[in-house]
Amino acid sequence: MKPLEILLTNDDSYTARGINVAAEFLRRYGNVTVVAPLEPQSGKSVSLTLRQPMYLDLLREEPGLRFFTLTGTPADCVKMGVKLLSDEGKFPGLLVSGINHGSNASSASLYSGTLGAAAEGTIYGIPSVGLSIDTHDPEADFSGVLAYLERIFDQIFNHGFDSGVYLNVNFPDTAPENIAGIRFARQGRGRWVKEYEPYRDAEGRDCYIMVGEFKDLEDGPCEPGPALPGDHKAVQQNYITIVPHLIDSTDYREAERLRGLWQLD
Repeated sequence: MKPLEILLTNDDSYTARGINVAAEFLRRYGNVTVVAPLEPQSGKSVSLTLRQPMYLDLLREEPGLRFFTLTGTPADCVKMGVKLLSDEGKFPGLLVSGINHGSNASSASLYSGTLGAAAEGTIYGIPSVGLSIDTHDPEADFSGVLAYLERIFDQIFNHGFDSGVYLNVNFPDTAPENIAGIRFARQGRGRWVKEYEPYRDAEGRDCYIMVGEFKDLEDGPCEPGPALPGDHKAVQQNYITIVPHLIDSTDYREAERLRGLWQLD
């Protein structure tokens, strides 16, 4: 049996501790090809680099692992990784994006380059997973992640998930003994407010920088049970959350309702 070909990327760039932790972890499952952005690409979602050249460089190669950088977005990195493997007569059997430094729960999932890469992999028909930890600390402690990551991937390999779906997995920033468990969740309700702060640049020109405060729009606390909790609320309570996201975001029920109400003919 041929070994599993795993494509790994992120949006924090190749220097991030998270992607290097993920690369070492994933080697137990097969051959890992890393194509990571040369520079941080947070907030890029599924954006692509158009009308300008991109540069691919091989940083290192060893048995079961090779590490490339690309001057592009996370989605570009997925496309390039598929090309590299396809040129060798191979195809990724799994795409992993992360481990991101910073939560991608709630509405952050819409902007996330980490999840943009997972979405891009799903478009290619590759089972795709985004991994994030709820801290921006560049020296984040991943012991809590590693204590549960094998359990999650064992379930992925044993049971899989539907085509057209990618998984958004968020870990609390805490020690293994403090993790409350793993919960399937839904995209939490929230948004950012007070997002732009006035600033004056070195030339004395007025400009703005993005800062923002997250506003929680959930009705109440997360209570694990039959109803899926909002992912950001569950992470705050030290749960690992798994949210299945769809590429097809059509609201079919609303489309049918509106078709019955609107007079368009």
